[in-house]
Amino acid sequence: MTIGTPLQQGRLSPRRTVPPHIVRPHYVHTWPGTAADHDDPLVKDPETIARMRVAGRIAADALVEVGAHVAPGVSTDELDRVGHEFLLAKGAYPSTLGYKDYPKSLCTSVNEVICHGIPDSRPLADGDAVKVDITAFIGGVHGDTCATFFAGTPREEVRLLGERTREAMIRGINAVRPGRPISVIGRVIESYAKRFGYGVVRDYTGHGVGPSFHTKPTVLHYDDPRATTLLEPGMTFTIEPMLTLGGFDWYMWDDDWTVLTKDGSWAAQWEHTVAVTDDGAEILTLPGD
Repeated sequence: MTIGTPLQQGRLSPRRTVPPHIVRPHYVHTWPGTAADHDDPLVKDPETIARMRVAGRIAADALVEVGAHVAPGVSTDELDRVGHEFLLAKGAYPSTLGYKDYPKSLCTSVNEVICHGIPDSRPLADGDAVKVDITAFIGGVHGDTCATFFAGTPREEVRLLGERTREAMIRGINAVRPGRPISVIGRVIESYAKRFGYGVVRDYTGHGVGPSFHTKPTVLHYDDPRATTLLEPGMTFTIEPMLTLGGFDWYMWDDDWTVLTKDGSWAAQWEHTVAVTDDGAEILTLPGD
C-alpha cells in the first residue's frame, strides 16, 4: 500500500567528528583495506556478554533519546546529531559512522525506506514513520537496536504496522530456546505477519553481533527450513523483522545504502540484540529506565 508522495533525498551535512579518546572499531579509516567484520565465535564467553550488556544499554538509551525528538519539522540529520552526541557523552562510538564508508552515526529509514536510510536535511512530515537504527561500540563490542517512531499522528494502518512489527520481534525472541534450529525465529515471525497480509523482507536479516558489527549467524525473518544452525547458550545476535504494507521486493538509491520497497509500500522495523541463555533469550538492548 502506497501512502502519500514518494520520499525524496535531502542534502547531507559534513561527517560528524569523534574525540580522539573514544575508542574506534577496527574498520574506521581502514575499510576497504581491511575486513569490516571478522568471523567471531558463534558462542561468546560470559565476559564478552557482560560487555555487550553495557553497549546494549547505551544503545537502547540513545534510541529513547532520539525517539523523543521525532516530530514534524525535525530533520533526520537533527536526529543523527542527537544520537551522535548522546553516544559520545557515554564514551561510546557510533558504530555505523565509517562502517563500509557509511557517513552518519545512525540510520533513519522513513516511510517506504526499509532500512539503511542516511540522515539528511529532509524535515519529517506529520504522519511519517521513521525507523531509527543505532548501534553503540564500547568495551570492544557492539550493541545494536532499532525502533519505529511516528512524527505527529500516523494513519491507522501505519500505526498498526509499527505495533505488529514490534510484536513480531517479541514473538521471535520468545521462540529462542537452546537446541532449536534458528529457523524457528523466522517461522514464528512470518506466521504472525501473514495474519495481516504484511510483506516480510527477506534479503535483509538479523545477524550475529559482538566484537564484530555483523557476523555469523544469519537470522532470517521468514520460514526457511534450510536454516539449521542449532541455538546454543552464549550465542549473540539481532532479531530485527522488517514488515511492509505490500511486497518484499526492493531497490536501492544511488547512495548505495538506502533500501526502499519496490512497490512504494511503507515499512516498519524493530530490533533487539539478544543472548541465548540456558532456557531462552536475554535482551541486551533494554533501556536503563
